[in-house]
Amino acid sequence: MNRYATIPWPLAGIFIALALVLQDAMLSALGANPPLAQTAYRMLVWTIGIASFTLLVLPRRRPAYVLGFLVCAGLMAWALWLQYGLQLEPCPLCVFQRIAVIATGVLCLLAALQGPGRAGAAVWAVLIFVASGIGAGLAAWHVWIQGQPAGSVPACGMGLEYMLDTMPLTEVIGRVLKGSGECAEQGWLFLGLAIPSWTFVFFVAMIAAGFALIRRE
Repeated sequence: MNRYATIPWPLAGIFIALALVLQDAMLSALGANPPLAQTAYRMLVWTIGIASFTLLVLPRRRPAYVLGFLVCAGLMAWALWLQYGLQLEPCPLCVFQRIAVIATGVLCLLAALQGPGRAGAAVWAVLIFVASGIGAGLAAWHVWIQGQPAGSVPACGMGLEYMLDTMPLTEVIGRVLKGSGECAEQGWLFLGLAIPSWTFVFFVAMIAAGFALIRRE
C-alpha cells in the first residue's frame, strides 16, 4: 500500500487560492463575469488564501494576540493615511467598519495582557467572533451596495457627525445601513478589490485565528 505525504490543510488552502486567482485572471481577461459576482468571487479567493496563510504562520497564543493587535493598529494607521494623506474621506459604513477593527484590536490586546489558557482562549475567540463578525457583515453589505447599478443607490446623505448630533442612535444606524451615494463609490482599489472587500477578508482571517488559538499553547 502506497503512503502519500500529508499536506497541512492551510497549505492546501493556499494552493487552492492560487489556482483560483489564476482562474480569476483568465475570467477577467475574457470579461466573463458581471462586476458584483466577480467581486464576490475574488473575495472568496482571497479569504481562503489569507485565512489559510494566517493559520500557517500563527505563532503561540500570547504572541499571536499581540500580532493581532498590531495588525489592527496597522490597518487603522493605513485608514488614516488614506483619509488624510490621499484625502479619501470615509463614508459612514467605512466608519462603522473602523469601529469593528478597533474593537477587534482592543480584544486582542486584552487577551495578550491576560495570557489565557485554553478555556480563556475560547471566550476570547467568541468575543473576537462577535466583533469581527459584525465587521464582516458590514463589509459584505458595503460590497453589495458598491455593486449596484449607477443611480440605484440614494444620493449622498448627511454626514455621520451631523446625524449623531441630531438623531437618536438607532435612527443613525438605520440610515447608515441603508447606504448612500458616498458608500457606493469604490475609491481606492488593490488587485481589483475595494476597501470593504479587503476588510471582509481581514475580519474572516481574524475569526479563523481566534478559534485556532484555542488549541495553541
